[in-house]
Amino acid sequence: MMRDLVIATRNQGKLREIREILKDVPFNVLGLDVFPDAPEVVEDAGTFVGNAEKKAQTISIHTGRLTLADDSGLVVDALDGAPGVLSARFSGGDATDSTNNAKLLEELNGVVTADRQAAFYCAMVLVDPDCGTSHFSGLLKGAILEEMQGDGGFGYDPLFMVREYGVTLAQLPLETKNRISHRGQALRSLLNTLQKSS
Repeated sequence: MMRDLVIATRNQGKLREIREILKDVPFNVLGLDVFPDAPEVVEDAGTFVGNAEKKAQTISIHTGRLTLADDSGLVVDALDGAPGVLSARFSGGDATDSTNNAKLLEELNGVVTADRQAAFYCAMVLVDPDCGTSHFSGLLKGAILEEMQGDGGFGYDPLFMVREYGVTLAQLPLETKNRISHRGQALRSLLNTLQKSS
């Protein structure tokens, strides 16, 4: 019988990316939509790793299942690492992708192209009720454009230029994005651990 793997997210874009990367792993990959009574986890740890660990542990305890959580964000050099752990809530409590992107552009107004370096960082934590906790990470470097390009992906993808490809993450095919992305890197590093858990 295939073992369940709960992805501790309600973000359908993130869940779609994770499912695609894990499609060949013998697990029944479940999102939190399957657990409507799962608690909301307040991401107040102050670090990507701390938030991911808090989510994974809380949801694993609630479901009793193998649980994977990540905390990912955009780190912009010219903004001293912001939005960082506040990436999803950069523009406030009712933040949307649109308002977050608008705030990012506003904060970088007047910053020259050469100083718009940024990176997407992903901290991923796997909690196995039987075997404990494992940590994984990924990093994708790029730059922030002055206007959005592309309609794929989610979050800051339309503003994030991947220099090697000359396009934004929102313009890359999902297969390519998953191969190079911060989340894709972290997921590939945990595949070996997952296969041992199946």
